[in-house]
Amino acid sequence: MSDTDRSDMPFLDHLEELRRRLLKAGVACIIGASISWFFVDHVIDLIASLVGEVYFMAPTEAFLVRLKLSIIMGIMLAVPVISYQLWRFVSPGLYPREKMLVVPVVLAATVFFALGASFCYFIVLPAAIKFLMGYGTENMTPLISIGNLLSFAAYLVLAFGIVFELPVVAYFLGRVGLVSYKMLAKGRRYAVVLSLVLGATLTPPDVFSQVMLAGPLLLLYELSIWLVRFTGKRAGDGDLFDDDEREIGLGG
Repeated sequence: MSDTDRSDMPFLDHLEELRRRLLKAGVACIIGASISWFFVDHVIDLIASLVGEVYFMAPTEAFLVRLKLSIIMGIMLAVPVISYQLWRFVSPGLYPREKMLVVPVVLAATVFFALGASFCYFIVLPAAIKFLMGYGTENMTPLISIGNLLSFAAYLVLAFGIVFELPVVAYFLGRVGLVSYKMLAKGRRYAVVLSLVLGATLTPPDVFSQVMLAGPLLLLYELSIWLVRFTGKRAGDGDLFDDDEREIGLGG
């Protein structure tokens, strides 16, 4: 079915289209997780090296850790497919010239997610673990479960990967005219509060991790303002969405 045909579909058909896109993204995650299963031991060794020796506290924990990490790695590997499927869902509401942006947008989403995950793993995660482990004493020595360590690391890495997508989202919303740089600039005071709330929500319950996420998020917000200022839709530009499509929302 062509994009032109899909732009005229009724609301329920758009829901069916969304279901198909989510299904394809889910299949990509499953394939990525299956591939990751064969490399998961090397990643576990890298995560364990952050604290030295780790343990598993239950007979099933070692297996569940491998399974959980494979799923997380599968989602990360599937980010290009997920971004593409999301774009394909909203693309019927765009003009042909905007549909040409699919490749750079998908690549940018992948790159920014990788940057966020890498920044977390190489900078934030070691610093957070060193800070928290520093509270040990002679009578309190760490006995860290690999399951707990993985959950801590996974929450941080995924949170940073998602947060680093902010400039890509801002670029898209600016291009379709849903936000402007003036609107974003006026929202700075709210962005500070929202950054702290997201830092507390998306990270483990320690102040250090929350601040380490809130700081980059504010910088990314400022980057988004400048990005929308130079690339966003300006007065006089044609609407990117047809009137019929605005009545039913993005791509339906």
